[in-house]
Amino acid sequence: MSMSRLRSAAVATMFCGVTLAAVSQSTAPQQNRAAMETMQIPSHGSLMNGLVYVAEGAGPHPVVVLLHGFPGNEQNLDLAQDMRRAGWDVLFFHYRGAWGSPGDYSFTHVVEDVASAVAYVRDPANAQKLRADSKHIVLLGHSAGGFAAVQAGAADPTITAIGLISAADMAGRIPEHLPKQAEPVALKRISEGLAIEGMAPLSGTSPDALAQETLDHAAQWRFLANAKALSTRPLLNVTSDDGLAGVDNALAEAVRKDGDAAVTSVHFATDHSYSDKRLELSATVLQWLKSLPLK
Repeated sequence: MSMSRLRSAAVATMFCGVTLAAVSQSTAPQQNRAAMETMQIPSHGSLMNGLVYVAEGAGPHPVVVLLHGFPGNEQNLDLAQDMRRAGWDVLFFHYRGAWGSPGDYSFTHVVEDVASAVAYVRDPANAQKLRADSKHIVLLGHSAGGFAAVQAGAADPTITAIGLISAADMAGRIPEHLPKQAEPVALKRISEGLAIEGMAPLSGTSPDALAQETLDHAAQWRFLANAKALSTRPLLNVTSDDGLAGVDNALAEAVRKDGDAAVTSVHFATDHSYSDKRLELSATVLQWLKSLPLK
């Protein structure tokens, strides 16, 4: 056989071996790899669009429920990837009426939807599929997602911990005992602020409707009204130069005074989206999650 034919035969044999190995690898069962699972989460008659970043390994993995803000332009999915690499399942979803999820958007619905998302993870069949540890669920909310984390966390004492990133106290700027004659001015101010944030990704609501809802629930929605209920769990309070640090730090201090020594506060000199501090934000969140007592 000529040298050129020998070379051709060797190359063909090598190619065949590589191909067979690739086929063998692709057809072999791939268990416990990192994965992404999509789903629709039932909430009060609607189905919310959601997904879970499933961590590598058999698990069960502790779970972070990642809550976006209003309207949710910054969704923090870079943090989701980092948390998954650190061994956490991360559930991300869009509230009813937000970003294509069916139903009507409202702040009341947002809080209810967080509870529905937690219930979804706690369902034994879902937990098994997601390799999730449903006994260890952390709420991590940004902006209005922080508001949702405060409200849902205060209502559910079995939540392991609450993490806040520039949490927005939706009712915090409404004066207590607001005179009736001053309500129209307050409503107008709240409505204008919400309209500026952008309503395009939301359905079934309006700035005026959300402003009225905020005023109607101001007493129970103020962060300080929920401090005692949060004081039994670890709290992460991340703030920036966006004007929300004052009220967020007040909540952290109230939680600390009510008996929770596990309060972590970190400030970054950046904007509301942490645009130039993403790596630092991720490192802070990961360090906090690592410190949680998961037993």
